[in-house]
Amino acid sequence: MSETIIQLAHGGGGRLSRRLIAEEIVPRFGMESLRDLPDAAELKPEAKRLLFTTDSFVVQPLEFPGGNIGDLAVHGTVNDLAVCGGRPRWLSLSLILEEGLPLSRLRRVLDSAAAAAAQCGLQVVTGDTKVVARGQADGLYINSAGIGEMFPGFDLGPGRVRPGDSVLVSGPLGDHGLAVMAVREGIRIEGGPVSDTGPVHRLVQAIGELAPLVRFMRDPTRGGAAAVLNELVEQRDVGVELTEADIPVSPGTRAVAEMLGLDVLQVASEGRLFLVCAPEAAEQIMARWHKLPEGGGAACVGRISGEAGRVILVTVSGGRRLVDVPQGELLPRIC
Repeated sequence: MSETIIQLAHGGGGRLSRRLIAEEIVPRFGMESLRDLPDAAELKPEAKRLLFTTDSFVVQPLEFPGGNIGDLAVHGTVNDLAVCGGRPRWLSLSLILEEGLPLSRLRRVLDSAAAAAAQCGLQVVTGDTKVVARGQADGLYINSAGIGEMFPGFDLGPGRVRPGDSVLVSGPLGDHGLAVMAVREGIRIEGGPVSDTGPVHRLVQAIGELAPLVRFMRDPTRGGAAAVLNELVEQRDVGVELTEADIPVSPGTRAVAEMLGLDVLQVASEGRLFLVCAPEAAEQIMARWHKLPEGGGAACVGRISGEAGRVILVTVSGGRRLVDVPQGELLPRIC
């Protein structure tokens, strides 16, 4: 394409629309069927149990250390399927483009999304593109939807959690939210936070043989660990006791959190997995996770307690404090 920015005509359904789809979108995802079946995809699953999810991504800035809105959209949708016990198979991507968006930036985003989809072994099978006037979309929004097949053996839910169960996390917390915040606030420090955006489905697949001992899984996105764990125990007769010394946090993320006065437990991650399992399975799960790059920082960070509805942090000094859900919008536009 000779154009260098998105124009309103790219969303008009005419020649420029066709060129945008044919030259910029379809080749990156290798799905010729998008040319012939733009509004729906025919799926032929071998499994009978399917999962379906949808999400929208409006992160600002569009690009940040460790990723951009393209791979973030793929990873976010993949992870929503994975934490429900599913293998991601098919994905749709719908783009809302703002007039004036540089095509060079759109190409970087699409390349990242295509690479992420290939890494996750799923097909982008359908999508849509709209263009809006300047000032109406912050450059680019993405809506995605994903379909996955259930891994056998998983029976997940907060109701299965019981006192004494182990609480595991697959890696350091808060990297994504603080990487985005650092860029937005112009914070530049050596070794600063890098987004953890990435898929977690291989972590789930790796523990398939232990599925009957896994009670609950969730990815700590908006609201971070605090939101996930408080949701887990809300109006239930169990609580969570976390051990601060065991919670993995990267040095750059810790530095920015302390600079801004933020609680890392309330900051989003986009490539991490919280899991609750029977205590006898904890070591086996972590051993399997540690063999994978995305699970190298896995740790057991606490246990399920009998303090109904409460998430408690045992601090490094031996004190105890309540971990509450975030009040208001702590980190706007992080996904």
